[in-house]
Amino acid sequence: MAEPDLITGAKENRLWKGLFAVTGIMTTLVIYGVLQEKIMRVPYGNKEYFKYSLFLVFCNRLTTSAVSAGALLASKKVLNPVAPVYKYCLISVTNILTTTCQYEALKYVSFPVQTLAKCAKMIPVMVWGTLIMQKKYKGFDYLVAFLVTLGCSIFILFPAGDDISPYNKGRENTVWGVSLMAGYLGFDGFTSTFQDKLFKGYNMEIHNQIFYTTLCSCVLSFTGLMLQGHFLAAIDFVSRHRDCLFDIALLSTVATASQFFISYTIRTFGALTFAAIMTTRQLVSIMLSCVWFSHPLSWEQWIGSVIVFGSLYSKNLLRKRSQKQPLPSELPPQNGENDPLKGQP
Repeated sequence: MAEPDLITGAKENRLWKGLFAVTGIMTTLVIYGVLQEKIMRVPYGNKEYFKYSLFLVFCNRLTTSAVSAGALLASKKVLNPVAPVYKYCLISVTNILTTTCQYEALKYVSFPVQTLAKCAKMIPVMVWGTLIMQKKYKGFDYLVAFLVTLGCSIFILFPAGDDISPYNKGRENTVWGVSLMAGYLGFDGFTSTFQDKLFKGYNMEIHNQIFYTTLCSCVLSFTGLMLQGHFLAAIDFVSRHRDCLFDIALLSTVATASQFFISYTIRTFGALTFAAIMTTRQLVSIMLSCVWFSHPLSWEQWIGSVIVFGSLYSKNLLRKRSQKQPLPSELPPQNGENDPLKGQP
């Protein structure tokens, strides 16, 4: 009788762990999505818009580096850099460019467009993986990439006519907005692939990598703000609009908290489960944004959404059926899905 009780207890324990992981990722990243759209697209006070996207990057990375340093000190892990400092800085540069493009794009495209376009990040990852790491991909991977690209193209090319950007007088999806999203996808795919290559062979604690990468990002983003003359302007804006200061503080908090849940989920359940949760999170974020910020969707965009999410869910389902999933600790990297900066906003 003891053995069935142990099995039942183990299943219940895993169920509670799964509920904890799903709730954590969904809550933090959905809140993050709503906040970044609110900060970049909704006016504060007397119709003033917050325009300093690099300041958001600085606040996010400052919070994450502080928490990572605390985690290293509390666990008595190595605080000194394991890899040469310039390698952390190289990753920081591409990571800053990725996040800046993400925030800036929200000035010209809606959050649903941006979120769905992020699903196409597998394409630059495959391109950079082939060029830098000499990786080879199966025909099914290319099929999914094609379908996702097709769905995203339909979503972007057929917007609802009355969804207007607050930063221009025309319709959404301007050339500049789409170009910024293309820059985001290119830099994001390069970051995860280049990071794999740079840090290969180093026995590195995850918090060590996050700490030094985000610390470098803090220095670089602060330098950029000072050179542009935006740091004091951003401080002046948040001092006059305390609700904006609260939004930025909460944005940085949930962005940092999401890193814990992402790492916990991959370590406990593996990259495949994490990918399925992230796909669901993107779908929920789009639906919530459409309701909260009144983004109308055309019928073509609904078709594009079905193509994209149907392809991603089919990919996860077929992979789960076609191979016996190893223990989470034995799962190999899957297109950077266990990259510590992969889910970093």
